Amino acid sequence: MYLLTKPNADRINEVLNGQVRLDFTYPSIGSTSDGRHPSGFIVDHNRIQLGAGKATFEAARQALGQWQHYRFDWIELHRPDGDPEPDQTIGVLARALGLWVLNVCRVVYVLEEHQPFRRFSFAYGTLPEHAESGEERFQVEWRSDDSVWYDIYAFSRPNQLFSRFAYPYVRRKQKQFARESMSAMRTAIF
Repeated sequence: MYLLTKPNADRINEVLNGQVRLDFTYPSIGSTSDGRHPSGFIVDHNRIQLGAGKATFEAARQALGQWQHYRFDWIELHRPDGDPEPDQTIGVLARALGLWVLNVCRVVYVLEEHQPFRRFSFAYGTLPEHAESGEERFQVEWRSDDSVWYDIYAFSRPNQLFSRFAYPYVRRKQKQFARESMSAMRTAIF
């Protein structure tokens, strides 16, 4: 949803509530859990080593659960309090090209795994009021070599007319998001 003025909290909640029962805008829901994606989508995969050891993993897991990977100045996150849970509807309000863009998505899954190594991840998928169509997974993992990583895996393609016209700009913003998200996670654990 593209807006000329910044929406207030009531307007954002109204949009989010209107999207709660709507279907996702892409096939293969949940496929980011095993690194798959449907054909016709652009794939982005970004990783950064956060450090090593149990304390680093626990700090990274807590930061991810608290959505600290979204702490930068051109985005506001509108979500329920607490850790991500399946079926939560999330609003991402971004400032871009002089407009306010409200993107709506829903948490698809949350995974906490211990084998073959420790991993915490969740993904959200796009709903009709999102400029893009696709799914994005956020993950922290503590590997067998003691290294701790933050990993973002996403597939997307334009969902709305304006995002098709502005696609080169959209791609730059997606890359900027990945860079700033990795930086935010590094900052959150140190």
